[in-house]
Amino acid sequence: MSLENELGATPGSSDLDLSLHPSGIVPKLQNVVATAFLGIRLNLRTIASRIANVAYNPRRFPAAVLRSKEPKATVLIFESGKIVCTGARDEDIARAASRKAAKSIQKIGDALGGKISFQRFKIENIVASCDAKFKIQLDRLARNQAQFCRYEPEVFPGVVYRLLEADITFMVFASGKIVITGAKTRDSMYKGFEDIYPILLQFAKVQSDGEGKEKEKRGSRTG
Repeated sequence: MSLENELGATPGSSDLDLSLHPSGIVPKLQNVVATAFLGIRLNLRTIASRIANVAYNPRRFPAAVLRSKEPKATVLIFESGKIVCTGARDEDIARAASRKAAKSIQKIGDALGGKISFQRFKIENIVASCDAKFKIQLDRLARNQAQFCRYEPEVFPGVVYRLLEADITFMVFASGKIVITGAKTRDSMYKGFEDIYPILLQFAKVQSDGEGKEKEKRGSRTG
């Protein structure tokens, strides 16, 4: 996998919509968490004994765990009838994996004593990542944006920046790598990143002449 694919599109990508991504960077989805309800209370021991790829150990975790290979995701099944899908790489996969789990449980509905229905599907959290393409001065960022930032380098190496109005959190690292979490829609996640990007630019670490010359030397040796 190329660096561009790993971190998201970069300026110059032919399919980049600059009206949506004026920074030229498209955060890449890493995990989509979704929930749904099946309409009745569930007997998890029965589900684990009747459905393949389901594990249930109530001493370790209060839910049965269904691991789906296609589509690839993990679905947690709770006695309340709630299911939680995690590990999906996009919204469609999360929905498909949740529906597949519901259909598997629906097939043994008689053994569960009720009718299974798939309802109230909802995206709860979208996790994405990207690279700002420049190093960031975290101390200055945290001081200047103190009302939005938490920075405790002895506990966590990045600045935790919260967009309160959007309820989105950015974990910003000195390398320029950024992890985004908390968004419930892809568009709100994209907008949140575009809102914070100009702020991060103000705290870009300026490359010293010494660093530049050293990079030139390394380039000439490998060229």
